[in-house]
Amino acid sequence: MVSTGEREDRLFAALANGTRREVLRLLRDRGPQPVQALASHFDMRRPSLSEHLKVLREAGLVSGERAGRQRIYRIEAFRLAEVRDWLGPYERLWHERTCQRTCERTSEAPE
Repeated sequence: MVSTGEREDRLFAALANGTRREVLRLLRDRGPQPVQALASHFDMRRPSLSEHLKVLREAGLVSGERAGRQRIYRIEAFRLAEVRDWLGPYERLWHERTCQRTCERTSEAPE
């Protein structure tokens, strides 16, 4: 069984790579796609892309389904909600600090 900390580590490690983020963007923008369609967007061999897809699958960010001889991948957006939830407290902190700086500048402005 995978602990919550390990799941988060896998999730953020998967998102740390630019190729994997681009795969997610392609699936978001263009919908489910076979590996061949995804591979056409990258200058790498298919086995290398398959490794990236494996990392994304293990992180729960994509799922793959057989359709004949192809595997069709789709984004699993619910895992991205976990990222949003994890970042939520930091977003509030950024917002508070931004508001505080804006208020400080406004109160320092000459009348």
